Amino acid sequence: MAGGEYRRVADVRVSPDMSIVDLIDAYRKIHGFMAGHLAEAVDVLREGMSAELRFLSFTGNLVSTGLRGVLAQAIREGLFNVVITTCGAVDHDIARSFGGEYYRGFFEADDSELHERGVHRLGNVFIPIDSYGPLIERVVFNVLDELAGNKKQWGVRELLWEFGKRIKDENSILRAAYEAGVPVYVPGIVDGSFGTAVFMHSQSSGVKLDLLADMKELADLVFSAKTSAALIVGGGISKHHTIWWNQFKGGLDYVVYVTTAVEYDGSLSGAHPREAISWGKVKAGSRRVVVYADATLVVPVLIAGLLA
Repeated sequence: MAGGEYRRVADVRVSPDMSIVDLIDAYRKIHGFMAGHLAEAVDVLREGMSAELRFLSFTGNLVSTGLRGVLAQAIREGLFNVVITTCGAVDHDIARSFGGEYYRGFFEADDSELHERGVHRLGNVFIPIDSYGPLIERVVFNVLDELAGNKKQWGVRELLWEFGKRIKDENSILRAAYEAGVPVYVPGIVDGSFGTAVFMHSQSSGVKLDLLADMKELADLVFSAKTSAALIVGGGISKHHTIWWNQFKGGLDYVVYVTTAVEYDGSLSGAHPREAISWGKVKAGSRRVVVYADATLVVPVLIAGLLA
């Protein structure tokens, strides 16, 4: 056939006894439409595990769901050695680590009624107000009260490890990162409850965040690495910060995007790795694939496939 050798699409059957490897192989044979992309993503990440830098990038909304435990597991198991995320991820991780109650809700809820009842809605997750902002502020103030006597200026990664050190929840991303020695970089740290609480505390304590300290650490990591890989879940600042820093080593060697955003509007969240090649953020000869899907559906499959 013109253009090279092609393999036939194969019909598959499933069994309750299938292993995760069998399931991924079934996706490979199904091929259309995102099934083949998901199987390819597992292959790209498996090969990418040989890279010196292995980035895990994700958005904060995912941490409000049970996927939080999978992300923490991926860090604890050593699959990734750099995390780049958002302030929202820090917010949800701290809130849930210190007793915040998150509930199964539904998209069609009456939001005016929820507001009157003091409940936030994040998609189909319900979060009582007392389980979020006020709780995060209390935790941040307590920890900063303790740390303020040590020194006044903290890098964000350095400060987040201090929080991870104090968390007992085994499903905590910050705890897993601290225990595994994996740095967590949050370029938009002031865009959420955690950053606001740090600001409020600083007005009386003088505690300051040093964003450039994190940039120096990232620069040292990137400039000393020959190869890098990334699983980038969602878009926004965490996605951009990951590919932005990788341009300084010539681009990512392996990359998987998991997204529901489209590229026709020119957004960074919807942009494909092929666009990043033009910026030098992804190598022309890289292994790369985009999986269009809800992250809560496919990320557990990807991580299980890597662990298998």
